[in-house]
Amino acid sequence: MDTKELTGAEITIRCLQEEAVDFIFGYPGGAVLFIYDELFKQDKVKHILVRHEQAAVHAADGYARSGNKAGVALVTSGPGVTNAITGIATAYMDSIPMVIISGQVPTPAIGLDAFQEVDTVGITRPCVKHNFLVKDITELATTIKKAFYICATGRPGPVLVDIPKDVSQEKTKFTYPSNVVMRSYNPTSKGHPGQLKKAMQLILGSKRPMIYTGGGVILSNAAAQLTSLVQMLNFPCTNTLMGLGGYPATDKQFVGMLGMHGTYEANMAMQQCDVLIAIGARFDDRVIGNPKHFFNKDRKIIHIDIDPSSISKRVKVDVPIVGNVSHVLIELIKLLETSKEKTNQTALKSWWKQINQWRERDCLKYDRKSPIIKPQMVVEKLYKITKGNAFITSDVGQHQMWAAQFYKFDKPRRWINSGGLGTMGFGLPAAMGVQFANPKGVVACITGEASIQMCIQELSTCKQYNLPLKIINLNNRYMGMVRQWQEFFHGNRYAESYVDALPNFVKLAESYGHVGMKIEQPSDIESALKEAFGLKNRLVFMDFITDQTENVFPMVPGGKGLSEMILV
Repeated sequence: MDTKELTGAEITIRCLQEEAVDFIFGYPGGAVLFIYDELFKQDKVKHILVRHEQAAVHAADGYARSGNKAGVALVTSGPGVTNAITGIATAYMDSIPMVIISGQVPTPAIGLDAFQEVDTVGITRPCVKHNFLVKDITELATTIKKAFYICATGRPGPVLVDIPKDVSQEKTKFTYPSNVVMRSYNPTSKGHPGQLKKAMQLILGSKRPMIYTGGGVILSNAAAQLTSLVQMLNFPCTNTLMGLGGYPATDKQFVGMLGMHGTYEANMAMQQCDVLIAIGARFDDRVIGNPKHFFNKDRKIIHIDIDPSSISKRVKVDVPIVGNVSHVLIELIKLLETSKEKTNQTALKSWWKQINQWRERDCLKYDRKSPIIKPQMVVEKLYKITKGNAFITSDVGQHQMWAAQFYKFDKPRRWINSGGLGTMGFGLPAAMGVQFANPKGVVACITGEASIQMCIQELSTCKQYNLPLKIINLNNRYMGMVRQWQEFFHGNRYAESYVDALPNFVKLAESYGHVGMKIEQPSDIESALKEAFGLKNRLVFMDFITDQTENVFPMVPGGKGLSEMILV
């Protein structure tokens, strides 16, 4: 405890230092100038100046996802915080631990339509795990401590702290609590022993088992435990889009991603299994389609999740287990190892035979001899050149799905994308955050010509901080996924999906001080990638001119069941 009094701005920075925050991503404005002044006076917390508040939150998001540490963003009041909403909602949908500090007009002016005033607490309430408006400076330090605790425990998520300008000027003695206790917030971490035994019995009695895992495996750092469980049981395993890397994609027991653009074998196994073990996943609409088509009276479902509200939310389950995924898996593995019963190997052998027959459909095949660049080939070559060790961020659309299908993620926290909200513009600023969290890592952003323009101003931020990102622009001159849906379901009426008047991306990248490349021939893909990744200290923008007619397959149409896939 300091004997002298500190201002609210000083306390804010001291709290960040106590939380060992390395980077804060932000953009200054009137309501946070006292906080920025204190940032300027110290060097422990490094501020990264973005060019738009949305990018500040996306960068903090990428930092958190890839670095296993809460991201932090700082924005001003009014348009500053409204610009940040898209990033906050993105983090909320994907359960990303983050603290957003926003400025607010002085306390006496709140509610009077003051200059640059919005009801930040009201606006953000639907898309944060929790938020605070600090009107009393004596509560500021405790509130920030609560924010960091809430954002990272239980089911993670963004927490916003709104600080009026006068509170940042007032003074009080500083005490930072070592821990906080909240009677209304006590997340469960360990699974119920009785439910674990029921799960074990179902697992051992299964004939057609399936392990289905989501982002909860990544967030709880349970990839090692999941791998142990899957390999011990010799069960097939599938990952959701958010769960990629939770189980090694190159392992023979991995049947690919499931869902709307999942593999034929993963989706068919999900539909026809007799025991489904759902781990850190939530049966969302892009994964199982319409719940009524997913129902199977002969199937039993075990669901492990930290969030009790996610269990039986869309699909009724038989054995709910609330708890931290890593803790629950450790206990489940212990039970299985000490059990005298063993799995039915004869039935399991027959089940694998069926899965391998589904695999023979080769649902991800494409024309490898095309004279026009196929986007799938670009991703495959990227995987080859980086040896599967890169951090890959993506925007949203066809390119996102091709990245998920063709880049084999063997490690967690290497695949960074907006799954729940589907935010175009996420890829570039998220890649910036990933690079700050992993300064020696190779970071590539797979994007499209429509998505990249949402936050392309961040090329300026990349120049300021010398970020050697590699941007893989799969340029088909369309809003690709929009065009695909219009082709399939809207009679080829491409209403506003054609991206006319595109910039010269090479010259645009060069105008920001980066390297630009344009690649138009399939034979040049690999050499261009090698050249780009050889420029280890430069950002390289690679504009791949790809086939405009290429679609993402397989595809489960909206409202259909997992077995109703379009394969060609």
